[in-house]
Amino acid sequence: MLIKIRAQLVLLLAITLFCISVASAREAAVSIDKRPLALADMQSMHTPGAPQLSPDGSRIAFAIDDQLYLLAKSDSEARAITADDHSAYAPRWSADGHWLYFLSDRSGMNQVWKLPALMQGAAVQVTDSAFGIYSLLLSPDETRLLLVAAAEDLVEAEDSEEAEPVVIKRRQFKRDQDSAYITEAQISHLYALDIASGALRAITNDAFEETEPAWSPDGQAVVFVSNRSADAEAGYSNNLWLVPAGTATGDVSLTQLTNDGATKQAPAFRPDGKEIAFITAEDGVYGQQRLAVVPASGGEPRILTAALDRWVSAFQYSDDGAWIYFIYDDSGASHFARVRVRDAKIEPLISSDVATWAFHVRGKHVALNLNNANDLPDIYTLEGKKLQRRTISNAGFLQSVAVAPKTKHSFQGPDGTVVEAFITTPANYRAGQRYPTILNLHGGPVGQFAFGFDFGTQYYAARGYVVVEPNPRGSTGRGQAFIRAIYRTWGTTDYPDVIAAVDYAINAGLADPNRLAVTGYSYGGYLTNTVITRTTRFRAAASGAGHSLIAANFGHDMYQQWYSWELGPPWENRARYDSLSPLLRAGEVTTPTLFLGGELDWNVPLLNAELFYQSLRVNGVDAELVVYPGVHHGGWPQKFEMDYLQRVADWFDHYLDAQVSSK
Repeated sequence: MLIKIRAQLVLLLAITLFCISVASAREAAVSIDKRPLALADMQSMHTPGAPQLSPDGSRIAFAIDDQLYLLAKSDSEARAITADDHSAYAPRWSADGHWLYFLSDRSGMNQVWKLPALMQGAAVQVTDSAFGIYSLLLSPDETRLLLVAAAEDLVEAEDSEEAEPVVIKRRQFKRDQDSAYITEAQISHLYALDIASGALRAITNDAFEETEPAWSPDGQAVVFVSNRSADAEAGYSNNLWLVPAGTATGDVSLTQLTNDGATKQAPAFRPDGKEIAFITAEDGVYGQQRLAVVPASGGEPRILTAALDRWVSAFQYSDDGAWIYFIYDDSGASHFARVRVRDAKIEPLISSDVATWAFHVRGKHVALNLNNANDLPDIYTLEGKKLQRRTISNAGFLQSVAVAPKTKHSFQGPDGTVVEAFITTPANYRAGQRYPTILNLHGGPVGQFAFGFDFGTQYYAARGYVVVEPNPRGSTGRGQAFIRAIYRTWGTTDYPDVIAAVDYAINAGLADPNRLAVTGYSYGGYLTNTVITRTTRFRAAASGAGHSLIAANFGHDMYQQWYSWELGPPWENRARYDSLSPLLRAGEVTTPTLFLGGELDWNVPLLNAELFYQSLRVNGVDAELVVYPGVHHGGWPQKFEMDYLQRVADWFDHYLDAQVSSK
């Protein structure tokens, strides 16, 4: 349940094999008749990754479809600098700007490679380890690579058909990946790989797990995140630690930089090495993420964004260390700003109807990956206050497909709470006509629907639906109190908010009150399960990976820390668990419901869908269960994502008698 929002199926179309059109191409495009978006369009859409500016800020490197592109400040189009026969992603510049490091499987196993950036030339393999490398944390002098790996990751894969028993000794023993079970061999530690010799040395190697390391500017130390308390697996709290990077494990003592019950993530040194910035939250569930700094020698942390009261998701120091640039959620947008470290003065830089996904700063140069109100992500530059679009990766697609209008609305719920929602209407919408309507509920629950093109939403609209996407209490973008409002009240505090969104669409003359459907994934699936137990207004429902019987998940899914913190153990607080479990009200459900989930999902195990599906079938309610084999909560192959959308739309068409515009 605790994911921001299910990954948007927003993939952008590369216009040719070797170039991407720049923004000016839009004005030169020939007008053509546009068709409704079709499910097959998902296969031809692609998105640029995080931009990386060269040290002098004159060039931008980024990846699309596992290929690298380079865009100079004076260029009219980006050019591909790798071929499509092997993967290439995660570009990083060398300190002198002469080389571009990246990750690739071109040697048969994922390794670090580099390309000459100032002239044409062949890629050079940098690492040749016996194990795959999937992150690019180069030391400042580019001689070592910092790795976060478990013992089992650092050995050559062995083909074996013989299964061995899994021995569990940990309290936190599941996660939604691989085989799900966490053994001692799967605990992550820090390693330094010497690039010249290939020698691998452990920086940490004890009973605790370490994550999110970062080099000090002189390469002599590493900061990382870890919970090293006696009850480390009981909750989400952790701290920042410092360890020398050049001394053998066992000969040094760690320096603890913070000591409180908050959560921390993504530490990064100030360029002069005297301070460390990080993201912190009061707790690991509803605590709003804020930007903080702490002296590298230890001391009292300072919260820099306390006055903002918004969820911070990414940051970077300016070259001189005086400012920190960051992204924050705000009422369905993801804005870009900076804060002065000295006095916590916040300066908004981009605060329009955009979603900012990633950025990189070099001096006065800023490159971003963002999208406008109902557009697809692309590469932009920000010079002063001037935002300039540098690529239109989907120019051909946007010229041929009718994009459904998406607008943001606000209204009051039954108790006076102001709620916001996005409403997408069919591209051929006619004023005064009511349409079959889908109430789409986001996951998290701590997340938000945001500005930008969402393939699933656009697909439903192309099928003739109005799509209502509320950000009820529990969502980011409205401050800490708004997020924490659903503490111990899942599906209770937020239920009237989402129903108010439907009523708003009906009162606005958009939604047909006799043709309503509800759907959602993860926490959105849980809220869907809740909605159908409390109202019969919806003629159809589709629940993706939603919890149904909370007590049954204690130890079965990956959230024992969450349940223990918020609900307590089920044997002491069973009534609390049951009050939040929609399965126990399954006898009140009359809505035909489609349940969908991944076979190997340990975030929200398939057990939840099976229990609810079985209950409805026994009770004579039409229900269907779709199991996607071999997949977890996310990261599905595209054919499953497409199948999911079509099954949901077909289910709704059947029960709402919807007019199908496109399949």
